[in-house]
Amino acid sequence: MIIYLPIKRGIKIIPLLILFLLVFHNSSFADQYRVTKVYDGETIKAKGHGTEIKVRLAGIDAPEICKSIRETGQPFSRKSKEYLAGLVLNKAVEIEGYGYQRYNEILGSIFLNGESVNLKMVRAGLAEVNRGNPPADLELEPFVKAENEAKSAKKGIWIKGDKHVSSKVWRKMKRARSVFSMILYALCEQGVK
Repeated sequence: MIIYLPIKRGIKIIPLLILFLLVFHNSSFADQYRVTKVYDGETIKAKGHGTEIKVRLAGIDAPEICKSIRETGQPFSRKSKEYLAGLVLNKAVEIEGYGYQRYNEILGSIFLNGESVNLKMVRAGLAEVNRGNPPADLELEPFVKAENEAKSAKKGIWIKGDKHVSSKVWRKMKRARSVFSMILYALCEQGVK
């Protein structure tokens, strides 16, 4: 499409043209990224448009992977990471961002061939619905429905039924153990002196 703008009118219309392109951009082109790394079942790194971004999948909470070699992560944490990697690693995806989160991560939805990867993780039973504060534009109803279906089918993390410990609770228990260990260590150090 060629747009002819006379110089005098063009100067006045250029800001409007820029605004139009920003508002009505072609999202299938503008948001294309290639996934270069999968950190866990809910976080990826992607490259595109001359930049590299870290994206945390909105609406889901995957089992926690432990960073320490001595400790094990939450059940199904590795399987969740492997499943996500199988879906998106080294593939072109569309990313719909909802803004920045902690650690300079973008909170977003990832789409592969028009399908929500976030939703696929929940359907597979390898992530649960994050019921914290979802982005205003994110509709959680499909996620809740997918989670209920995965629970009924006892897929992935739901194989344990009511004994499943959510990622949120698991993180709190891990922090409490860590604090308790530090206090115990400090008390032991004082007793030795």
